[in-house]
Amino acid sequence: MALSIGEITRGMTLVYRGELYEVVSFEHVKRARGSAFVRAKLRHLPSGRTAVETLRDSDHLEPAFMENRPLQYLYNDGAAYVFMDKQTFEEFRVPPELLATFKDFLLEGMDVQGLFHEGRLLQVQAPSFLTLEVVETPPGVKGDTATGGDKPAKLETGATIKVPLFIRVGDRIKVDTRTGTYVERVN
Repeated sequence: MALSIGEITRGMTLVYRGELYEVVSFEHVKRARGSAFVRAKLRHLPSGRTAVETLRDSDHLEPAFMENRPLQYLYNDGAAYVFMDKQTFEEFRVPPELLATFKDFLLEGMDVQGLFHEGRLLQVQAPSFLTLEVVETPPGVKGDTATGGDKPAKLETGATIKVPLFIRVGDRIKVDTRTGTYVERVN
């Protein structure tokens, strides 16, 4: 079942030139002369790289059936991150390149979602926000306020992020895993 360019939506996964791509963004372009086309930003699912492509109705686009399954993070063996399918107990080794935005925030035993195509794990999706404990940070200086500056803080996962000066060791904070930034204190 082929797709027309009018059926493309953001977040859709499709087969284009024999490869799997996710539509990150798109723009329909209608010219005065000539046929309409779509300028789409596509992310290649196996590698994670993005490209801007011009799609026309003559291009062969197929929808790809993707399956979400719950995974559990087990450990990092140095070369790859190991996840277990919570339904079949099968283990998957995922290279660090596919976990670029949130690999520093993984805790052993954490539940994540795996995106599968025809039984092959293509992508691991972590929660957008995590609550983590601060294990190391320099003390704030007397007189500092909640809006004045920031300092580095090491989290229980080993990641270091910038936090406001009022955060202390032992505080639990909410972190945005997509950007790696502090959101709020959760106590």
